[in-house]
Amino acid sequence: MQDSRETEPLVECQGSESKPVQGSDTVDWLATGLCFIFPAVGGLLFGYDIGASSGVLASLTNPQLSGTDWYALSSFQSGLVVSMSLLGALLGSLIALASGNRLGRRTELLMAAGLYGVGAGGLGVAGSLGPLLACRVLYGLGIGFAMHAAPAYIAETSPPSVRGLLISLKEAMIVGGILAGYFAGYTFIDEVGGWRSMYGVAAPLALLLGVGMATLPESPRWLLLSGASRQEALAALVRCEGRRAADLTLAAAEVDGMADNLQLAAASSSSSSSSGGGGLLSSLGLELFSSSRYYRPLLVGMSLMLFQQITGQPSVLYYASQIFERAGFAGGKDAAGVAVLLGSFKLLMTLVAVASVDKLGRRPLLLFGVSGMVAALLALTAAQGGVDAANAAAAGGTGAAWLSAGALLVYVGCYQISFGPISWLIVGEVFPLAVRSQAIALATFVNFASNFGVSLVLPSLQDGVGMQATYGLFALIGVAAVANIYYNVPETKNKTLEQIEALWRKD
Repeated sequence: MQDSRETEPLVECQGSESKPVQGSDTVDWLATGLCFIFPAVGGLLFGYDIGASSGVLASLTNPQLSGTDWYALSSFQSGLVVSMSLLGALLGSLIALASGNRLGRRTELLMAAGLYGVGAGGLGVAGSLGPLLACRVLYGLGIGFAMHAAPAYIAETSPPSVRGLLISLKEAMIVGGILAGYFAGYTFIDEVGGWRSMYGVAAPLALLLGVGMATLPESPRWLLLSGASRQEALAALVRCEGRRAADLTLAAAEVDGMADNLQLAAASSSSSSSSGGGGLLSSLGLELFSSSRYYRPLLVGMSLMLFQQITGQPSVLYYASQIFERAGFAGGKDAAGVAVLLGSFKLLMTLVAVASVDKLGRRPLLLFGVSGMVAALLALTAAQGGVDAANAAAAGGTGAAWLSAGALLVYVGCYQISFGPISWLIVGEVFPLAVRSQAIALATFVNFASNFGVSLVLPSLQDGVGMQATYGLFALIGVAAVANIYYNVPETKNKTLEQIEALWRKD
């Protein structure tokens, strides 16, 4: 292909310094919506796997309903059924870290669709535990590719005025997938071999993802990065933005801004390498660590991914059913109903974030939401002391138990207007184009690895210090997260990706 840095600008330059060009404020929702909905299906399939897992285990290990002669799984084997998809996601993130820039966003999503489909189909017909676990890894590989490529594709094809809305809406699709998984469990739980149907439902959605992505263009920014001509990038931009790019002069100027920004980044990277800053790392394909100007966005993205997982969400949600039961809202047999209730509330609060992120901005939602999480964790800490003292598990409806239930809802709501959608949104925005693929892959890996680490350490932590101290520890971590957001995370509302990238050149 022709190197974009050697092509002539599509429109005559008016000055010596290139600046990002903002296109028309008009949004063609048909073109933009198609470039959103199909990548977002990749997130929905991730959420579906989370939601369906508890129903799958209940069905698979039931002697009467499993439909197999290998239903008597040990605790370790049951854990493998759930966690092998996480292992696959970690592997997918590492592959994307090494090869994402060469593959491209669209190709990765097509690969994710194939892995999702093969994994879901294989799970539906698995005849023993070994093939089931292998298919769980394949499905997890699809998760790794999808969660890496979808944020980048949506960010790079969305108009700046709605980019925050659309990337946040992808989080709503994940939560919607969790709800769909809960409902699938509820629907098939009483059928013999119902776990096969729970897994198999994902296959048609994987087909939808694959067919949809096959009809969409590649990201115009990735085309320029890969060496395609500005004319090819312009054609992709017109398809992505529809009527917004109807004025070809403005659209061409927007492509010129993208290409010139990439040229500036390349010149800066070459300067760093020639001064000894990163030649070896660049030669190894690790450009992400080759220049000091990438360190600030790395700090922003990696810290958000880490704090998203280590501020207690797995612990709080793991005990959600018990918290509601103690408050007198549901007995143990209604645990599935509690899950649906929480899932519906999570979706509602995510939609609140979606509706406000491009009006209020990223920083206000993060600061308010994470501060609310800290307050909720402190309330849970205090309430747990009362629950422990009064043995509220046998005397539901106490004040402490009601406080726990209220604090849980506050925690979930605040998480869903902050860390839930906004972390992935900022990760899709802050990284320079030249290293965006590697950076998002690393962020995805940090997210899944910290999730795995918390899940591994959490039981021992709770056994060792108790739930009250565990909640208190998460509250302290939350305070550190608020400080990190306040001092390190920039506001990116209404900025083009090129304008955001220019922030790091000023540091």
